[in-house]
Amino acid sequence: MNIQRTLVKHALASEAPAEQILVEGWVRTRRDSKTFSFLEVNDGTSLASIQVVADAGIPGYEEIGRMTTGSSVSILGRLIESPGKQKWEIQATEIKLVGSAPETYPLQKKGHSPEFLRTIAHLRPRTNLFGAIFRTRSRMAAAVHQFFLERDFVWVHTPIITASDCEGAGEMFRVTTMDPLAENKGYDNDFFGKPANLTVSGQLEGETFACALSNIYTFGPTFRAENSNTSRHAAEFWMIEPEIAFCDIYGDMDIAESFIKHIARTMLNDASGDFEFFCKFVDKGLRARLEEVAEKPFVRCSYTEAIEIMQASGEKFEYPPYWGMDMQSEHERFLTEKHFKCPVIVYNYPKEIKPFYMRLNEDGKTVTAMDVLVPGIGEIIGGSQREERLDILEGNIDRMGMDKEAYYWYNDLRRYGTVPHAGFGVGFERLIMFVTGVQNIRDVLPFPRTPRNCEF
Repeated sequence: MNIQRTLVKHALASEAPAEQILVEGWVRTRRDSKTFSFLEVNDGTSLASIQVVADAGIPGYEEIGRMTTGSSVSILGRLIESPGKQKWEIQATEIKLVGSAPETYPLQKKGHSPEFLRTIAHLRPRTNLFGAIFRTRSRMAAAVHQFFLERDFVWVHTPIITASDCEGAGEMFRVTTMDPLAENKGYDNDFFGKPANLTVSGQLEGETFACALSNIYTFGPTFRAENSNTSRHAAEFWMIEPEIAFCDIYGDMDIAESFIKHIARTMLNDASGDFEFFCKFVDKGLRARLEEVAEKPFVRCSYTEAIEIMQASGEKFEYPPYWGMDMQSEHERFLTEKHFKCPVIVYNYPKEIKPFYMRLNEDGKTVTAMDVLVPGIGEIIGGSQREERLDILEGNIDRMGMDKEAYYWYNDLRRYGTVPHAGFGVGFERLIMFVTGVQNIRDVLPFPRTPRNCEF
């Protein structure tokens, strides 16, 4: 029995079923008296547990002493109205211990810090917080697909192993079959016959499909070998990357804004109880912030204007703003939380701080890049109109010292029927942080991968 569905169904019907039902889950707590016991059982389908009343003498009651916190049980009984705080409870007719949990079970009924729970990531989904986070992650993944499918985008699976570096930063994990301790005899003896890496982005491959199918999106794992231990970075994460043909930077911003509003509204409409849990125990300002994002138009502000606003603000920044810098989190949050007090899309960044594929503006100094900034998070989307002019793209590749031959296929898109096109990338974990109020990326990843950490 799915506890969540059963409770909702009978709450709406205002009556209990006549037949017996089966409940299977894990014991949260047990309280005993001389003639009966109370078990709180949760099956992970929601925050809601159900109380089980087991009278002494029913089949299986002889094992009641072993039904400790963390044990798995199977309960047969009738759903009845409860005289206690809860609407319904189970009057057990038979109980069965499926799997015992000794006193060493680390999730006894008390508070546990997120730092401790990361050390037992195989058990932390059983807690209220992490159960809610990972159910929300599942619902948000469905919302992502819903948004794009309703707009006739095609989902494309781009490769995880790639020979190209989309961002040009070189922070990539090498994929090889060669013994790293053996004498290096060159890539001729390696599996692919040339350097190969785990992808940092599906964008370049996604562009090839956009230049054939018009509107596509990718949604899959990406990897970055950045030696960073901040609360915003992980070595393995998921990216959502739409690409739209016959689209400029302004159309790109429109779709990005619509996407974030869709995600915010999806969370606001969540009726599972998880959203209320986050609002009560994680971030008391979460509802107001999501309502603001869902309802208010996003401000659009050029990078140059943003720098001028911050320079004239009198605000004391750890990194004083100047034209040509890559904005830091403190700058992003100042713009969204203090100056505009709403989401902001900053566009037209200096070309020197952006990758090779972004379209050069007529001023020769800036490119058609855009970042969507939201209160509480900062940057949540990064995107651009792509450079569709072959001569300028090849010049960018040369200027950055990249191997032109490795990108022949990417250049071919400009050689054969080039079109203006644009896209953006959304870190899925950033989205989950945005809708839950959770502040550390490690807590929205089932098994986080960070420097010196590859457990489970």
